[in-house]
Amino acid sequence: MQSVKLVQNLARFSFSRTLKSTSNLKGVQRNFSISHPRLNEQITVTFVRASGEKLTTKAKVGDNLLDVVVNNNIDLDGFGACEGTLTCSTCHLIFKPADYERLPDKPGDEELDMLDLAYDLTDTSRLGCQVILTKDMDGLEVKVPATVNDARSA
Repeated sequence: MQSVKLVQNLARFSFSRTLKSTSNLKGVQRNFSISHPRLNEQITVTFVRASGEKLTTKAKVGDNLLDVVVNNNIDLDGFGACEGTLTCSTCHLIFKPADYERLPDKPGDEELDMLDLAYDLTDTSRLGCQVILTKDMDGLEVKVPATVNDARSA
């Protein structure tokens, strides 16, 4: 799973490399792009607070749900305290059963361990930092629990 994230992160950037050669190309800079064509695509995601208030925003395909909250300055108190390092459970989100079943990846052992420490845990709970958005998730609606638990302080 980490290799998938690495490829997705690398796909966000283009990079340059100077050729180190004794030929006439010495010092010539070549540009290589590994951008993914879907990275510019956006979908709509709605976060539903415990109060029922809905916060709808645009999100980039390839981002995770924690990125969406941070990049769009969505005010969710305490959300994402560990910045996606899988050391807390503050980005806990609850999915509708049908949406949960359609997620491309199932939670790994580390995520399940962190979820065990989350408040309001359900069978369709996930950590937002671990859910990568795809084009077919357009219109996704996720519930934000009323309270967060920072597992690092447990």
